[in-house]
Amino acid sequence: MMALNTIFLAILILIVVMLIISCVKIVRQAEALVIERLGAYQATWSTGLHFKVPIFDRVARRVDLKEQVVDFAPQPVITKDNVTMRIDTVVFYQITDPKMFCYGVANPIMAIENLTATTLRNIIGDLELDQTLTSRETINTKMRASLDVATDPWGIKVNRVELKNIIPPAAIQDAMEKQMKAERERREAILRAEGEKKSTILVAEGHKESAILDAEAEKQAAILKAEAQKEAMIREAEGEAEAILKVQQANADGIRFLKEAGADEAVLTMKSLEAFEKAADGKATKIIIPSEIQGMAGLVKSMAEIGGKDK
Repeated sequence: MMALNTIFLAILILIVVMLIISCVKIVRQAEALVIERLGAYQATWSTGLHFKVPIFDRVARRVDLKEQVVDFAPQPVITKDNVTMRIDTVVFYQITDPKMFCYGVANPIMAIENLTATTLRNIIGDLELDQTLTSRETINTKMRASLDVATDPWGIKVNRVELKNIIPPAAIQDAMEKQMKAERERREAILRAEGEKKSTILVAEGHKESAILDAEAEKQAAILKAEAQKEAMIREAEGEAEAILKVQQANADGIRFLKEAGADEAVLTMKSLEAFEKAADGKATKIIIPSEIQGMAGLVKSMAEIGGKDK
């Protein structure tokens, strides 16, 4: 009997311990626990250690407070100019009120998906095809504002909405591809023409620069040639002047030598005549000789003839 009582007590203690352990809850970061007591909302537990009343309290829902992303399937929409296309969206949302998230709507994700589809149809219905393709940022902003207002009673904040894909009909896709191809070819032709124009301008400028350089080189060569000729003429004139000066200096030295040696007037006269002969240099030069020198020359000739007869 004692053994049975001991076993029963041990089982009872174990049950109590397990019950107490089950009543201890640790809430992790970026999470929240919604607690109900006897089926009614009791409290929302945030991060930390919490205790619940056994049997009476229960965890109704564990809510993730981190920002979440949901990608919805493409939705058919009709533009203002009656073009049917499909658009799929990506919604970034975050739960701000766990209580409203649990009790505000039955299926929050499905509610957001349906709300996104209806909002998208309303926005695209006011736009034409070209506007739809080029106004993604405007559409994203309008959708985010509309969804944020609509989901606020559910404890959900829509942070961002992005149009992932815009899929127009196949015929319109083909027309758009042809238009894009034609536009690319046009731009290519414009770029090619501009390149050829710039190339022609650069070649012409190169020829002009080359002609200027050639003319400058020819001008410089002509200047150098003229300077060389001028230098040669100067040097030639200086040489001739120096030669004449040396000849005259030699004659003067000879006459001075004769004077120092005591030569008579006749010899000096002959030397003067020889100097005149060298000055003529064998050319058809007309020299006027004074009469005194002519008489002296005749006297010298007569004496030379007498001397020859005596021999």
